[in-house]
Amino acid sequence: MSESRPAVLFVCVHNAGRSQMAAGFLRAIAGDRVDVYSAGSEPADQVNQVAVGAMHEVGIDIVGQTPAILTTDAVRTADVVVTMGCGDACPVFPGKRYEDWELQDPAGLPLEDVRPIRDDVRARVERLVTSLSV
Repeated sequence: MSESRPAVLFVCVHNAGRSQMAAGFLRAIAGDRVDVYSAGSEPADQVNQVAVGAMHEVGIDIVGQTPAILTTDAVRTADVVVTMGCGDACPVFPGKRYEDWELQDPAGLPLEDVRPIRDDVRARVERLVTSLSV
C-alpha cells in the first residue's frame, strides 16, 4: 500500500466478472489516486468474455486482466475490501473497512443481462470513490 493513496481489493468467487468490472471502473475513475486489486476465492481460467464486452461498450478495456487467487497478503495490503459473494472464503482482519456488494453473478448470462450488473457496479464504484475522498 502506498502511504499517499488508499488500496482497494475487489473480491468475488471467480474473479472473472463482477470484481474485474469493479476494478476496471475504479482504475478509470480514480486513476493513480487509488491502488486497485482484484482476486477470487476460486479464480476462473480467464475473465468472463461477456463482462469484457459489456465494459468495452463503456470504453473500459479489461481484456488483458487475469483472474488471481485471493491471498491473506492481498487482504492485509488493502485499506478497503469489497466482497461480492465470496462468503466465508474472504479472510477478515480487524481494522479493515469491508463492504459487501450483493450483485448477481454475470457468469453464463447474455450481454443484455450483464449490462444492468455493469451499471450497478459503476454506480457503487462511484460512491466508493466519493467515500475515499480521492
